[in-house]
Amino acid sequence: MVEGDTDQNLSKYTDVKDDRVANGDSKDHPLAGVVAVSLHEKSLAIQQQQQQHGPLNGAGDRALVSKQLEAKGGAGADPERGAYSIKADFEQAIELTGYGRFHYILLAICGLVSTSEEMDVISMSFILPSAQCDLDLNTQSKGWLNSIIFIGMMFGAYVWGSVADSLGRKKVLIVISIMNAFCIVASSFSQTYEVFMVFRFLNGVALGGSGPVIWPYFAEFQPKSKRGSMLSFMAAFWTIGNLLVAGLAWLIIPTGIGITTPAFTYNSWRIFLLVCSIPSFIVAALLLYLPESPKFLLSQGKIDEALAIFRGIYVTNTGKSKDQYPVKELLIDEKLREELEAVTKPSKNKYKRMLYDILDNSKQVFMSPILKFTVISITINFTFHIGYYGLMMWFPELFNRFDEFTRAHPGVEDASVCQVTDYVVGMGSHSQTGVCSATIPSTVFMESLITVAAALPANIVAVLGMDRLGRKFFLVFSTMAAGACSASMYFVTNQHQNLAVSAVFSGVISMGNASLDCLITEVFPTNLRATGVAISMVAARLGGIIGNVVIATLLDLYCPAPTFIVAVLLAGGGLMCLFLPNTTRTALS
Repeated sequence: MVEGDTDQNLSKYTDVKDDRVANGDSKDHPLAGVVAVSLHEKSLAIQQQQQQHGPLNGAGDRALVSKQLEAKGGAGADPERGAYSIKADFEQAIELTGYGRFHYILLAICGLVSTSEEMDVISMSFILPSAQCDLDLNTQSKGWLNSIIFIGMMFGAYVWGSVADSLGRKKVLIVISIMNAFCIVASSFSQTYEVFMVFRFLNGVALGGSGPVIWPYFAEFQPKSKRGSMLSFMAAFWTIGNLLVAGLAWLIIPTGIGITTPAFTYNSWRIFLLVCSIPSFIVAALLLYLPESPKFLLSQGKIDEALAIFRGIYVTNTGKSKDQYPVKELLIDEKLREELEAVTKPSKNKYKRMLYDILDNSKQVFMSPILKFTVISITINFTFHIGYYGLMMWFPELFNRFDEFTRAHPGVEDASVCQVTDYVVGMGSHSQTGVCSATIPSTVFMESLITVAAALPANIVAVLGMDRLGRKFFLVFSTMAAGACSASMYFVTNQHQNLAVSAVFSGVISMGNASLDCLITEVFPTNLRATGVAISMVAARLGGIIGNVVIATLLDLYCPAPTFIVAVLLAGGGLMCLFLPNTTRTALS
């Protein structure tokens, strides 16, 4: 190494330190404290050595400087490569890997997991109008068909989340992606309502593990300065999933393609389901190329493996040799050390130990001081998803009902949601004398596409503002605005107003979804993160079930009730977040 190289490498750290101190924020820098001081001392030591004896010339001089620093208790160095032997905690270690190619690849793959999950959940809302004749569906059976996937997700969320805290995030994600894909394919071949319900339930069991695992997995690779914006970015992939589903439904379902025989039917809505399974197969393959979460590995006592992953991320982001990664030792705090001692104790029965860990994690999230976080996160998720899935999954059905009413009353321009519903249930396709029709006009799919597309600009706002304005701001704003939209649906007087209110609801609720995912992911400690998120997701799925069943029932029996119930629950639940700690730009516990 020449003199210029030495000075350049040193300035990269000493300049950063000086800037941070000038701004009064040196404690947040990954080289803060002893490490930063050590590097500054190294710079001064080299300058002194050069003034006294000329430029450093050879390994002997560099070794001398390193020994002088080590005598002072500073960071050691590799004299040949100039790499510093830094001791760092997790947050410092992830900061020093840089931010670049690895994190963008991670975002693309984890985002595709979220995309495939949302496609599988929302796809049912586009199937209902088309499958009502094949599966002999009425409003109540449609509600249960919407809900069965959430029932499966309730079981899956708890089981997979707990297993992920014991066996690891990556393994669980691969297994559930494969299971999910095969269940979707099997459901597309189902010929009866009962068989279709069974595979939708199993589909839900697999999907139940996706959210509770993918969010902690993705978050545990992010430095605190970027975590909020990147989690919001990943939440935007839900919108991409909605757009893909709406676009595919528009392209496939109205075409009438497929085969129909007296014994077997495989028509367009079933082909649409088959196409929706493709992202899950792709995800399972791509996940093989990602590493396990280093945060999880640290919590399991696998420190060398975690350090190796940090080196790999550093190489991918910077293009430099892994030996140039400055962190040589990971610091373990006292709390984590106690947990590691329990983890590393020999166990005679591996599976018995795993079962014990699952039960113990579940017990801990309902004990002080975590109990408060658990209760509030359950409440928020329950109320939020009653509104989110309770309305979002019924929008295509509402659009279809408006279209049916318009075709039956060509001279009537104004009609409320309740008037349209009364006609469809009393004299239209959902009445006792009505003729079942599986032909869905393309305008229904176009309106659905416009509704989900409205979430795109909202997602951009969330990505740009999540780390500036904070999680709580977005959650309170979005739930209050979404509640207002829900209440105003009762007052719409035509199809265009209904579309406008639905689009605004879709936009603001997507911002709330992003902030809620960030907040709930960050509030739990690492060793309980997947379990805590999973239990919160159980409440979310329960909200989805109740939202669909209640709205399906009340929409036909007492139309004004659903919109006002959803409005109150959204606004009240969103305000609960004010009782949670602020996690914006803070280190993961």
